[in-house]
Amino acid sequence: MTEVKLAVLGGSGAGKSALAVRFLTRRFIGEYASNAECIYTKHLCLDGRQIHLEIYDPCSQPQRGKLPLTDELHWANGFIVVYDISDRASFAFAKALLYRIRESHIGACKKMAESSIFLVGNKQDLCHMREVGWDEGQKLAIDNKCQFCELSAAEHYQEVVAMFTKVLRAIISKFRVKEKRRPSGSKSMAKLINNVFGKRRKSV
Repeated sequence: MTEVKLAVLGGSGAGKSALAVRFLTRRFIGEYASNAECIYTKHLCLDGRQIHLEIYDPCSQPQRGKLPLTDELHWANGFIVVYDISDRASFAFAKALLYRIRESHIGACKKMAESSIFLVGNKQDLCHMREVGWDEGQKLAIDNKCQFCELSAAEHYQEVVAMFTKVLRAIISKFRVKEKRRPSGSKSMAKLINNVFGKRRKSV
């Protein structure tokens, strides 16, 4: 069974928990006050592969202050960064999160180079109150080399599932690349060991 760890990040009120719960249970929770971080778990089958999924949902993250994210960056295989299209402050916070994640690509966190990131503009049902344009979200995603979509956790269950599925497929595809590399490396190492020790055996 493949283990996948996914972190859902965003500012307070962006709909992080609503997205996660919608995907996991089909239910939509309009008001979700969380004062403690939690990890949801789910077993599912994707493209014939059994997956044990863990979704990290932090407590409402402050929109001011530093964004260390050290634990999340080392723990997660992928990130969903959420903002509220009717709240420009949450978009600015998502931008800061993406910058922090991208900064880790350049830094020493090697695992981040193998992570998948999805930017989500939530609350599309509040389009009449929109403060962030679709093109702004798309540009931010392009600038940070991540995928992007707008949806409504309240109204678009299938789109929520499709978004999570895309993230999982991206993560799994990178796992497969790593799996393909390992045998060749192992064979090369085994061949080297056999050659070394084989020659020694012959010389004894």
